[in-house]
Amino acid sequence: MKKFLILTCLLACLFGVTACGAEGQLDQYDQERIDGAIDITVNKIIPTIQMAMEDEAREVLESYTPAEVEYVVSAYHQLNVDGRAFMSALDSFKSAYEELGGSGKIVGTAAQIDGDQIIVSVDVLGADNTRAKAEVVVSNDFFYTLESASLNKVSGIGESMGKAGLNTLLGMGTVFAVLILICLIISCFGIIHKLQMRQTKKGEAPAQTAGIDNAVAQITRQEEEVEPDDLELVAVIAAAVAASEGAASTDGFVVRSIKRRRVY
Repeated sequence: MKKFLILTCLLACLFGVTACGAEGQLDQYDQERIDGAIDITVNKIIPTIQMAMEDEAREVLESYTPAEVEYVVSAYHQLNVDGRAFMSALDSFKSAYEELGGSGKIVGTAAQIDGDQIIVSVDVLGADNTRAKAEVVVSNDFFYTLESASLNKVSGIGESMGKAGLNTLLGMGTVFAVLILICLIISCFGIIHKLQMRQTKKGEAPAQTAGIDNAVAQITRQEEEVEPDDLELVAVIAAAVAASEGAASTDGFVVRSIKRRRVY
């Protein structure tokens, strides 16, 4: 019984692996569609884009409408394209070729079917072994109409690490700059508080000075005023002054203050 179960499991695994392999393989028709897409990409689409990138040809195409671009490319190059996609592909390829230092050389191709589209990947080798990858999307039909195309430079490990390091430094630098700015703002709070205290003290100083002056004036007036206990002395002095002047009374003058002096 155990041997029968083991044999059954082995057969199931074998059929499963066979089924997976069958799913991964393309039938003859799909393989022909992929081969045709790769052939038209390498021999028609990319060369046509390269020719259209020249300044004079590009200026002429830019003056056309998308429909006119489609007609011109179809008439002169026997290639079906979407007008907007073709003009966008010119910009992408021109920018990438400038980074590669030239048109580059095709060193590898691959393609896959995605529903009603076929996506073709093309590896391009430029000057100084710089690499780029083109992605061309064509319709999965008899016409292989160009629906989109782009070419992007592939960064090497060193360049990728350099960009990653630069991005890290920029990110950390930004964070530290913000932290320093926050610290400066917080430190300014103490300076602002000190300035406010100085303004407050400057405002209080005149008031204190005025209070001191008022107190001194009051003390002076108190010193100049006659004390009640000296009324008799004031009367005697006033009578003496009146007698010295030959007056009968003290109505003609008033004694406002008396200052004592030491007699040595």
